Amino acid sequence: MKRTGIFFTYFQGERLRDFPQALSGILERENVFYYDAVYDSRNGLYYLEPLSEELLLEVHSEAMVRRVKMTGDYESALYSAGGTVQAAEEIRQGKIDNAFIFTSFGDHHAGRNFYGGMCYFNGAALAIKALRKEGVKRAVIVDTDCHHGDGTRDIFQDDKDVLHICFCHQNYSDSNNNVDVRIPNRTSDEEYLNLVKEAFISRTIAFAPEYIFWEFGYDATRGEYGDKGLTPDCHPRLAFLFKEVADKVCWGRLITILCGGSGRAVARYTIPRIIACLAELSG
Repeated sequence: MKRTGIFFTYFQGERLRDFPQALSGILERENVFYYDAVYDSRNGLYYLEPLSEELLLEVHSEAMVRRVKMTGDYESALYSAGGTVQAAEEIRQGKIDNAFIFTSFGDHHAGRNFYGGMCYFNGAALAIKALRKEGVKRAVIVDTDCHHGDGTRDIFQDDKDVLHICFCHQNYSDSNNNVDVRIPNRTSDEEYLNLVKEAFISRTIAFAPEYIFWEFGYDATRGEYGDKGLTPDCHPRLAFLFKEVADKVCWGRLITILCGGSGRAVARYTIPRIIACLAELSG
């Protein structure tokens, strides 16, 4: 079984109201490690650390950080992005194998000097910045949120050591390892999974990353605000695909970051199944 870290921040809103209770039966497993943003305990709970402002300013501009501070959400944003940074470091140190990050604010719409869509800071970019100080060079970011990861692209558009594959509204590719794949307005799980396999598997294997970051959004699910026709079952199948590739190319180092999606029922159905896949749980 894989050692899976769950990094949890508290937040207002409906979509994750059932958590962490919905992870009953998972949190109790010996290979699952729960990092909590509130409780500092060594009796089964691990403390989730906020992001340092020093690292923050290596990715985002001072002007942007000042604007986020004015929103009143600054502390929550630090914990959201900090979970991804801490997960990457825990994996690097060999304490866990992979991770799922609950975010109070998303990730992929935060660029160097802009934010939007409730994405204040870019956790994946910050984690990669921190990892590079430890000698890690190459990473893949795969984005299945139905909206384009414009913030991530802004940060890494000229960085050939990051392969960014985004499944969104357009087709695009360039020589700097930036790839967009257009998802039709109405598609089936099988059609979607085939597009992901075609764009992701061979590129990622050839790229040979040391980490894979999955920007997981479920907003393309039927009835969601980005409805593309997918069923809730598509997302655990994506988890299996990404985990299989991560196990093959980068020692299983897969970090799943929760991005878009609003439905409480979809979150309650998909997230425990994704975490169970990461931790190789059965029954």
